[in-house]
Amino acid sequence: MKPGVRALGIAESVRGDANRDRSTLAGAVVRADRVTDGFAYRSCTVGGTDATDAVVALLEDLERPDVRYVLLGAIAPAWYNLFDLSRIEAAADRPVIAVTFEASDGLESGLRDAFSDAALEQRLETYRSLPERRALSIHGETVYVRHVGCDAETAAEVVRAFTPEGGRPEPIRVAKVAARAGEAYLDSLE
Repeated sequence: MKPGVRALGIAESVRGDANRDRSTLAGAVVRADRVTDGFAYRSCTVGGTDATDAVVALLEDLERPDVRYVLLGAIAPAWYNLFDLSRIEAAADRPVIAVTFEASDGLESGLRDAFSDAALEQRLETYRSLPERRALSIHGETVYVRHVGCDAETAAEVVRAFTPEGGRPEPIRVAKVAARAGEAYLDSLE
């Protein structure tokens, strides 16, 4: 991949405080050669259903047609506030790749424990609409990838190209650092 190819990494940070009702989402534009050249922030409701809308708004805020890929560092940030990858891909008009970092039997059991009735059904519908999760070995670590707007081979190529070391793609790593910094800043204002 050419060094100037850009990806937008999106990650979240939420303070462990039980009274916290918002989670900070950060977007970081990072080139394949690891140069960072843009940030944007949004928030979503902890336990809500607005994370996808927040990502779509973040994409609009950035106005970056040069970004070729969107990399999400989760599928269920902010306590099961699920991302709808197809909606994000339609808004972004470019491939969307969700990368997670832990083995899992899935979220259905956790969703059933946390929600009921319409809230549960809405989340299950979104969760079940997600593409299949695939394990990907990179630098001796295993990550789990879901993708829309590209095939599995392209998704693997993108994740590997943006992961110069370790198992975390650089756009997601930088976005996570930015989200934590944004969260710390917001905390300092309280």
